Amino acid sequence: MTITPPPDPNLDALRQELSRLRAERGWTYDELAARTGLSRRTLIEIEQGRTIGTLATWHALAHALGAPLDQLFGTLCVGHEPPERPAP
Repeated sequence: MTITPPPDPNLDALRQELSRLRAERGWTYDELAARTGLSRRTLIEIEQGRTIGTLATWHALAHALGAPLDQLFGTLCVGHEPPERPAP
Protein backbone atom coordinates (compact mmCIF):
# COMPACT_ATOMS: atom_id res chain seq x y z
CA MET A 1 0.00 0.00 0.00
CA THR A 2 1.33 3.42 -0.96
CA ILE A 3 0.77 6.25 1.47
CA THR A 4 0.67 9.64 -0.17
CA PRO A 5 1.66 12.52 2.08
CA PRO A 6 -0.84 15.35 2.32
CA PRO A 7 -0.13 18.51 0.32
CA ASP A 8 1.46 21.44 2.10
CA PRO A 9 -1.01 23.93 3.55
CA ASN A 10 -1.33 27.15 1.57
CA LEU A 11 -0.11 29.57 4.23
CA ASP A 12 -0.04 32.43 1.72
CA ALA A 13 -3.78 32.05 1.15
CA LEU A 14 -4.39 32.07 4.92
CA ARG A 15 -2.40 35.29 5.33
CA GLN A 16 -4.19 36.85 2.36
CA GLU A 17 -7.56 35.98 3.87
CA LEU A 18 -6.56 37.65 7.14
CA SER A 19 -5.42 40.73 5.25
CA ARG A 20 -8.61 40.77 3.16
CA LEU A 21 -10.88 40.51 6.20
CA ARG A 22 -8.98 43.23 8.03
CA ALA A 23 -9.07 45.55 4.99
CA GLU A 24 -12.75 44.78 4.35
CA ARG A 25 -13.50 46.19 7.81
CA GLY A 26 -11.18 49.15 7.33
CA TRP A 27 -9.19 48.17 10.43
CA THR A 28 -5.60 49.11 11.02
CA TYR A 29 -3.22 46.74 12.77
CA ASP A 30 -3.78 48.81 15.92
CA GLU A 31 -7.55 48.35 15.67
CA LEU A 32 -7.25 44.59 15.19
CA ALA A 33 -4.72 44.39 18.02
CA ALA A 34 -7.14 46.18 20.35
CA ARG A 35 -9.97 43.82 19.38
CA THR A 36 -7.91 40.64 19.79
CA GLY A 37 -5.53 41.43 22.63
CA LEU A 38 -2.66 40.49 20.32
CA SER A 39 0.27 42.76 19.69
CA ARG A 40 0.48 44.88 16.58
CA ARG A 41 3.85 43.29 15.87
CA THR A 42 2.37 39.77 15.98
CA LEU A 43 -0.32 40.76 13.49
CA ILE A 44 2.19 42.30 11.11
CA GLU A 45 4.47 39.27 11.35
CA ILE A 46 1.57 36.93 10.58
CA GLU A 47 0.39 38.95 7.57
CA GLN A 48 3.94 39.27 6.26
CA GLY A 49 4.64 35.55 6.66
CA ARG A 50 7.35 35.77 9.30
CA THR A 51 5.31 33.67 11.75
CA ILE A 52 2.18 31.53 11.54
CA GLY A 53 0.80 32.15 15.02
CA THR A 54 -0.77 29.67 17.40
CA LEU A 55 -4.21 28.16 17.40
CA ALA A 56 -5.09 30.57 20.24
CA THR A 57 -3.95 33.46 18.02
CA TRP A 58 -6.18 32.35 15.15
CA HIS A 59 -9.06 31.75 17.56
CA ALA A 60 -8.77 35.36 18.77
CA LEU A 61 -8.57 36.60 15.17
CA ALA A 62 -11.63 34.59 14.13
CA HIS A 63 -13.71 36.03 16.98
CA ALA A 64 -12.59 39.60 16.37
CA LEU A 65 -13.23 39.36 12.62
CA GLY A 66 -16.53 37.49 13.00
CA ALA A 67 -15.15 34.77 10.75
CA PRO A 68 -15.54 31.09 11.67
CA LEU A 69 -12.30 29.15 12.01
CA ASP A 70 -13.39 26.83 9.19
CA GLN A 71 -13.62 29.85 6.86
CA LEU A 72 -10.11 30.97 7.79
CA PHE A 73 -8.52 27.53 7.84
CA GLY A 74 -10.38 26.46 4.70
CA THR A 75 -8.00 28.74 2.81
CA LEU A 76 -5.15 26.39 3.73
CA CYS A 77 -6.49 24.03 1.04
CA VAL A 78 -6.51 26.62 -1.77
CA GLY A 79 -4.80 24.97 -4.72
CA HIS A 80 -5.65 21.43 -3.72
CA GLU A 81 -8.70 19.45 -2.70
CA PRO A 82 -9.42 19.22 1.01
CA PRO A 83 -9.70 15.68 2.38
CA GLU A 84 -13.06 13.98 2.02
CA ARG A 85 -15.17 13.71 5.12
CA PRO A 86 -16.00 10.19 6.24
CA ALA A 87 -19.59 9.10 5.80
CA PRO A 88 -21.69 9.33 9.01
